[in-house]
Amino acid sequence: MATARRKISQTKDPVEKLRLLCLSRGAAGIMGMGKVFRRMDDDGSHSLNMEEFSKGIRETGLKLNEEETEQLFKAFDKDDEGSVNYEEFLLAIRPKMNDRRKNLVNVAFDMLDNTDDGVVTLEDMRNVYSVTKHPKFQSGEMSEDEILLTVIKKFENNTSVDGKITRDEFLDYYSGISASIDHDAYFDLMMRNAWGIK
Repeated sequence: MATARRKISQTKDPVEKLRLLCLSRGAAGIMGMGKVFRRMDDDGSHSLNMEEFSKGIRETGLKLNEEETEQLFKAFDKDDEGSVNYEEFLLAIRPKMNDRRKNLVNVAFDMLDNTDDGVVTLEDMRNVYSVTKHPKFQSGEMSEDEILLTVIKKFENNTSVDGKITRDEFLDYYSGISASIDHDAYFDLMMRNAWGIK
């Protein structure tokens, strides 16, 4: 994380500066940008115009001049419509995972998505994830569903809290984690242990 902070002042690319700012805030930094996006979205349109975007970037503490802010906005506005939607924004700041890591994340998601409908629901989680060794389940403090919903909530982005995990939300979560793990072998081991991937 300290490395990310140092690199912010060294890079000239505004997108990379924002990505590094997120990474400097830990593994949840990318997902935390959902809150920032919502705060930026003054008119509630689920997209940002240039004025909202500029104001929001200033609030993040990222020091960009007007030209850099415009360059950043254009980098996110892939369809050139004068606004940035949440998906464009998140795709642009998500750290790149190599194919090996991305494949592992997709394998884990596919294992969870029992119904093959592209989302992981509470029902999917019940069929795959055991809470029997969870201390709060064993003590009776939390039910199976309460624990599983807590797990699901970790993966949801802040603009869509609906009790379901989409593949993009899953990838976003692990993109943040991946960025903080230097070695593929460790990422591989972590994913295999977490999700029982053989």
